[in-house]
Amino acid sequence: MLDHIDKKLIQLLAADARASLKALAQASGLSAPSVTERLKRLEERGILTAYTIDIDTHALGYQIQAIVRIRPLPGQLHAVERQILATPEFTECDKVTGEDCYIARLLVRTLPELDLVLDRFAASAQTNTAIIKSTPLKRRLPPLAGGE
Repeated sequence: MLDHIDKKLIQLLAADARASLKALAQASGLSAPSVTERLKRLEERGILTAYTIDIDTHALGYQIQAIVRIRPLPGQLHAVERQILATPEFTECDKVTGEDCYIARLLVRTLPELDLVLDRFAASAQTNTAIIKSTPLKRRLPPLAGGE
């Protein structure tokens, strides 16, 4: 269960993972040592697992982001998973139910580079690719339920 202060701290960190203890304390009405203790408890409970950054991939030259549905050929499930893990262009991957076994995100600089990545899977899987035009909703926190 999360109380309203835990929720507030999580929301503040989601907005700015680099927020100082002093800033978190001021925004939550707690002292810095109390914030430190709360964050430690949230980490111990496995609720806070990382403090992260958001990178502008376009600024790094990655002009194309795509979602790839991957359906391994018979007997190729584990080989395809290893291949996904070994392909640095894939930035995220979920193993899912349904006809496709994997749904992955990848970043490339050009369409020919996208073809090169996908061609590596031709012998072991079928792929279906959708190029992302925009992201109207970036990843966000789920509704924070729990006791108040």
